[in-house]
Amino acid sequence: PDTPLNFRNISLNYGRYSHMPDQDNTRFSTTSIPEAKKPPSFASVLEAPKTLPSSLSKAESSFPNAATVSFKEPDKAHSSLNRQEAFLKEHRRHHHQVTAARALLFITFVLLWELSAGIGWIDSFFFSSPSRVIHCFTSLCANGSMPLHIGITLLETIASFLLVFLISLSAATLLWYSNKLSEILEPALVILNSLPKSALAPLFIVWLGTGMTTIIVAGISVAVFGSIISFYTAFRQVDPEKLTLIYTLGGHKREAFHKVVLPSSLPTLVSTSKVNIGLALVGVIIGEFLAARRGLGYLIIYGSQVFQLDMVITSILILCIIAFFFYTGIQVLEHSVKKRH
Repeated sequence: PDTPLNFRNISLNYGRYSHMPDQDNTRFSTTSIPEAKKPPSFASVLEAPKTLPSSLSKAESSFPNAATVSFKEPDKAHSSLNRQEAFLKEHRRHHHQVTAARALLFITFVLLWELSAGIGWIDSFFFSSPSRVIHCFTSLCANGSMPLHIGITLLETIASFLLVFLISLSAATLLWYSNKLSEILEPALVILNSLPKSALAPLFIVWLGTGMTTIIVAGISVAVFGSIISFYTAFRQVDPEKLTLIYTLGGHKREAFHKVVLPSSLPTLVSTSKVNIGLALVGVIIGEFLAARRGLGYLIIYGSQVFQLDMVITSILILCIIAFFFYTGIQVLEHSVKKRH
């Protein structure tokens, strides 16, 4: 044919063109094929107005502007930081209020005590007074006896507490590993825990004699049985689905204990230790009542026998301070453990 066909301009829709032969059957009729528009040149594109069609401008208006989004996200993050800072500030203020209330309560008690003894509402010989307590404490510190007695009591209490923790953890672990052993020993533990521990102190003196060993054993006996029960109960209350997952993946009881049981029970172990440190201190004082020549328990017994009640009340107040510092230290440890879990 004389005129070549431009196949790019032929539509695939057969209804829009016809290829019927001409009179000489050598040419196709292309009268129904629309002429192709020339693509716009690069210069015309650059010179075109930078406006969008109305349909696109309406669609664009329904979406937020990119600049608006970029400014809104930092606002949200900033508001979140403000809420966190407000929460932390409120938390710190709450702790400061609690500390201030405790200090105010203590100061009020001391002032009322001193005022009552000075006015004569109470007999200072029997109830002493803060000024007499301070005088007794300074006199005992001057001759070097008070630091010695405090150090002995602290050493015995810390040793008793650590041994209670180790014995309780070991015994509770054995009971968790063996269900049969736990069924055998659980009634005995409950019975021993219900015994009055002061009744066991004379037996310890007969069996072990007088000395620091007897006092430490007396401190252990007060707290160990209840601690074993508490530790074992915490081990048994671990989520069974986690243990099933360990066993399903091929783990054994050792892996289940180290990976699931012990980490999950740490908050309970620490909170139980908060009680055990006080019980250990009570057991040590009971032992010092009966079988000691040094320690704050010995000062209490000696002061009551010779009617030096200032010495008795001074020793009791020092015990309260020691118990407070023990409690505060374990409470700090408890908070750190709770943050990790």
